[in-house]
Amino acid sequence: MTDITLLGLCGSLRAASTNRLLMLEAARRLAPASFVEGDIRFPLFDEDIQNGPGIPAAVQDLADRIAAADAVLVVTPEYNKGISGVLKNALDWISRVEGNPWKDKPVALLSATAGRSGGERAQNMTRLCLAPFRPRIVNGPEVLVGQTRDQWDAEGHLTNERGIALLDEQMAALKREVAMLRAQI
Repeated sequence: MTDITLLGLCGSLRAASTNRLLMLEAARRLAPASFVEGDIRFPLFDEDIQNGPGIPAAVQDLADRIAAADAVLVVTPEYNKGISGVLKNALDWISRVEGNPWKDKPVALLSATAGRSGGERAQNMTRLCLAPFRPRIVNGPEVLVGQTRDQWDAEGHLTNERGIALLDEQMAALKREVAMLRAQI
């Protein structure tokens, strides 16, 4: 299989985010792949902006990147039992572009959280938010890295053996989804 074009969306904007570390770890383990992180620093969704100046250029750029990618990683922390506001805002904006960049797009969901659950509720909410767009969400295994502060080495690599095994399995499933789609074309 030729290199996969992979786009990552991280629902945490914090520079030292372990969700970003998890996204980068997944991209490394999906290799060979070209990877780019999508920028989701959009203005708050406001239909007056959409109906006035129009879809912000940054939103259209990300939607175009989603459409062009072979697969997408959506990585989200769990904030107050749900996804981050910045990720929800990005999904709301992208839903307003012409066409549907998510349709049939292979998507893997991942989460890293300070608590023990690893973001299970956030992933369930993310699935619900993505469902109307009809992507091909990899159903398993779930990658939920709990107590994330203790799961990384100095180079930013995941050290939890069970987490690594699940991540490798999930990335293999994502590769299979991409291969199936490419075979249909």
